[in-house]
Amino acid sequence: MADAMRQWEDMPRRGVFVRALTLTNFRSYTRASLSPSGDAPLVVLTGENGAGKTNVLEALSYLAPGRGLRRATIGEVAKQGATSPWAVAATLDVLGEDIRVGTGQDMGASDGSKRLVRLDGESAPNSNVLGDRWSVTWLTPQMDRLFIEGPSSRRRFLDRLVLGLYADHSRQVGAYERVMRERNRLLSDKGRRADPAWLSAIEARMAEHAVAVANARLDFAGQLAGQLAEADDGPFPKAELAIDGWLEGLLADGMAAVEAESAYRERLMAERGRDIAAGRTHEGVHKTDLVVTHAPKGMQADLCSTGEQKALLIALVLANAKLQSAIRGQAPLMLMDEIVAHLDGERRAALFEALAALGGQCWLTGTDRSLFAALEGRAEFFDVCGGLIQPAHG
Repeated sequence: MADAMRQWEDMPRRGVFVRALTLTNFRSYTRASLSPSGDAPLVVLTGENGAGKTNVLEALSYLAPGRGLRRATIGEVAKQGATSPWAVAATLDVLGEDIRVGTGQDMGASDGSKRLVRLDGESAPNSNVLGDRWSVTWLTPQMDRLFIEGPSSRRRFLDRLVLGLYADHSRQVGAYERVMRERNRLLSDKGRRADPAWLSAIEARMAEHAVAVANARLDFAGQLAGQLAEADDGPFPKAELAIDGWLEGLLADGMAAVEAESAYRERLMAERGRDIAAGRTHEGVHKTDLVVTHAPKGMQADLCSTGEQKALLIALVLANAKLQSAIRGQAPLMLMDEIVAHLDGERRAALFEALAALGGQCWLTGTDRSLFAALEGRAEFFDVCGGLIQPAHG
């Protein structure tokens, strides 16, 4: 075991490591702290169901832009009965540089729905800046249904992955959605009496953001497909990707971005009557879907078995992490909630080795420590129980 630990310690570090984490009034925790030593790339949290393991991973997911791994509202993550706002504070080692990060609920906002972010003691304008220097990727049990649910879940999954290479992607997606809501309100309030010039200006902004989003998705998908194709045959099957979207289709066929913007503006204008009747925008990058195929079988993921779908999902996340490491020179912080519960011994061992080899830090949770027996002496273990997070022994 000592030799295995030294082998992992000797691996090049090219990712994000959490050196310290403190939670205040977050979910089940009034206050809790833990400080991994960083001697091993894997951190394992074990404890009974409901002990608060996933809450720790959710807190870590707030070190990235967006709503975290549960997609909760700002108020939903606050500890019930707390009289002060929730906060998450961390010290990160990013390629050898220590960075202090803080985020939490802004009680100065009228409804407490605003999120504050601080970097090295300085206030940041919003959470989007958290994607500029590092990225965070996660898998949760809820994502096991990704391929059989509606396209919105797969689209969010895709955009989260894209963000790892294109830090501006979340800004573009957010801007597109805000302008789309503005158009929907205008059509709902004014209908056919809406000012055509105003409506055209809104649609021009929508088209600009939509093309930026579509281009980033296509470019990322192409690079990820290359990474997947280069993967060795193993317990996690190769996957093929396709982006199913009207605008992405135009760009994939070679249409220039400026022409695609014009085409989308014309499409929005032609759809105004239909959108007024439905109260929503029918066409755009908010309708895009990610299509994944089990390459060895030539079968779409939604038709595969539950075990095959999970293996495909893991393959995608590992390929994305390797891609980020290759392109950015930095692996993402990985959060894997109950990921090994339904994997056989071969796949568990392969997953552990793959995660450790990325060069960054990965946090895993589980109720049964025996599932992580292969990591004894090669990972840092913490017990989660009764609102406490303590180093595990034995």
